[in-house]
Amino acid sequence: LTHQKARPAGSRSWRRALMRDVSDPTPSTTEAPLKRPPLKRLWELALTEWRFLAFGTGFLLLGAGMTIVFPTIVGEVVDTALSTESIDAAAFLLFGIFAVQSIALGVRYFLFAVAGERVVARLRERVYGSILGQDIAFFDERRTGELTNRLAADTTTLQNAVTNSLPNFVRDVVVTLGVVAMLFLTSPKLTFVMLALVLPTVALAVIFGRRIERLAREVQDALADAGHVAQETISGIRTVRAFARERLAVQTYGRAVWHAFRTARRHRGYYAALIIVSSLAASIAVSVVVWYGGRLVQSGTMTAGEFSSFIIYTLTLAATIGLLSDTWAQIVSARGAATHVFELHDRVPMIPISGGRELARLEGQVELQGVHFRYPTRSDVPVLRGIDLTLERGAIVALVGPSGSGKSTVAGLIPRFYDPIEGTVTIDGHDVRSLDPTWLRGHIGIVAQEPLLFSSTVADNIRYGRFDATDEEVEAAARAAHAHDFISGFPEGYQTQVGERGLSLSAGQKQRIAIARAVLKDPRILILDEATSALDSESEHLVKEALDDLMEGRTTLVIAHRLSTVRHAHTVVVIEGGEIIQSGSHAELMGDDQGLYHRLVQKQFLAT
Repeated sequence: LTHQKARPAGSRSWRRALMRDVSDPTPSTTEAPLKRPPLKRLWELALTEWRFLAFGTGFLLLGAGMTIVFPTIVGEVVDTALSTESIDAAAFLLFGIFAVQSIALGVRYFLFAVAGERVVARLRERVYGSILGQDIAFFDERRTGELTNRLAADTTTLQNAVTNSLPNFVRDVVVTLGVVAMLFLTSPKLTFVMLALVLPTVALAVIFGRRIERLAREVQDALADAGHVAQETISGIRTVRAFARERLAVQTYGRAVWHAFRTARRHRGYYAALIIVSSLAASIAVSVVVWYGGRLVQSGTMTAGEFSSFIIYTLTLAATIGLLSDTWAQIVSARGAATHVFELHDRVPMIPISGGRELARLEGQVELQGVHFRYPTRSDVPVLRGIDLTLERGAIVALVGPSGSGKSTVAGLIPRFYDPIEGTVTIDGHDVRSLDPTWLRGHIGIVAQEPLLFSSTVADNIRYGRFDATDEEVEAAARAAHAHDFISGFPEGYQTQVGERGLSLSAGQKQRIAIARAVLKDPRILILDEATSALDSESEHLVKEALDDLMEGRTTLVIAHRLSTVRHAHTVVVIEGGEIIQSGSHAELMGDDQGLYHRLVQKQFLAT
């Protein structure tokens, strides 16, 4: 992925940037393995903010230096206090050290915090771009709650790593090395005694850290599961409410949350054990140092000031090692989050969103030749078996058949949501795999049974068909879709908020807005996937008028059950069990009393 500067929300260049970021001519069916350690990659990403990090590191080292110098000054104050010399200068120097340390701490925090915010904002943008650039099969396998959790919770963990954990780790390492050096300068004998007690703690920290890292990944996975449950039930609240399944939803979410809790409890237990071991080792080290150092003072080997400095250095070292253990635990937790995030970041889609030929002109002839297909999530179930289908330029072809026969799958192959396992799909004689997918989809309009409207205004949802459309063009598209009258009846007209997924509108209103969106796009190829099956008779009549206008002059594939929708098609194709079993005009197929089409029409007539 190339570095991209952050763009304002709504910028028209976001699509081009996204295409540049995630396109890759080499398809892959699996997540690419991480080529470099995730924390190393996070650090490399952080280095893009090297100016903030450089100044922040300078203040970090300044603050660490004050921490290292401070015990020596305290020792001088003690020795001065025990003599006849004035302690004013030493005390003033001590105050200056504290002042410099405080300023360095605040400035360092601000610089690293800004760097962390910028790094994670850039990472979130890239990962989101990578997610949107994945093939449809990827979304068949992944849950929405999991993906949003990766964008929110995992990247927040990484933000904390860049802002706090990594800088604190560097600071603690510097302080540890500096304090150990000062300890050796003060009393080598006492230092060897102290280190003999401290070093085993470091080894234990490494052992505990591995276990903590594994549990941290499990916690993140469990939280992703809980997030998916919440997202699914909240987005489908009307279904939950209609079946009075609120208690079941709460129980399901509760099980997921408490599973995450039990996993987090084990994680926190190991974390607590690490703290206990580190603190106990520090306490033992301080006690031994006080005992042995006191004997050295009594024997005259050390002065009281040196002994005071040594004790403070020991306490500083113990505290720093404790902080190192805590920081290391945070870093290994961040490594688990980084692994998840960079797996999404690096995944190469089986079908890229850009790359390939762009034809000078698209006529709109579509052919499927010997097409076999299985969904990646159900690779053992054949869906299409040797489909041969031609949509002549400007023709209307209706595809009918029982539920599960493969109609919508055929529609998904034309805009290359999926690639066939065998056979080819061609547009104007060109294999769709050789064409630029973004260019291809720009010439295909789709009106689905349940169109998705975004939580924005009516105008914005229509303009989704073409971002540079003027208000006049948006209104013209709405008029063509027979939507202008009801839109004008809203208090805010075209600026009316439609609510999440357009739930404030009726099914017929949503459908006509979706048709207006397709009209504005002005596609050469049109796919109508059960576009009227969910409507009442009055809404169906209005939507059908809009669809008739939309289909005029365009190559159209109509997937429908209702006779009123398909009887005027140039060709009706009957599919069953993934195979085409009949083809012809409505009148021709009705003449075959034993054919499936005749039986389907008769059943619909009797049901009506």
